[in-house]
Amino acid sequence: MILELADIRIQPGQQAAFDEAIERGVRTVVSQAKGFLGYSVNRGIESPERYVLQISWATLEDHTVGFRESPLFAQWRAIVGPFFAGPPNVEHFNLVSASALA
Repeated sequence: MILELADIRIQPGQQAAFDEAIERGVRTVVSQAKGFLGYSVNRGIESPERYVLQISWATLEDHTVGFRESPLFAQWRAIVGPFFAGPPNVEHFNLVSASALA
């Protein structure tokens, strides 16, 4: 499993609209991609215009090739892109260790 971590900054005052857009975008578009396993979205407390999107993929290529090079990516960006204050910082991670979170 690969974890995609996207650090997203949105335009000030757009939190409520972005909350709806990112949920809709993942649920209706990203979730259709091959290798999509699940996601979480977190909004910053100290910086409410900052979001961390975590998406689990079966393989790195499921995200970087299968999703990013498909028409789904354009659909996703059409939904969430208008809110961005700048390009998201996206990185990928391998799991090293874990425990159940309460």
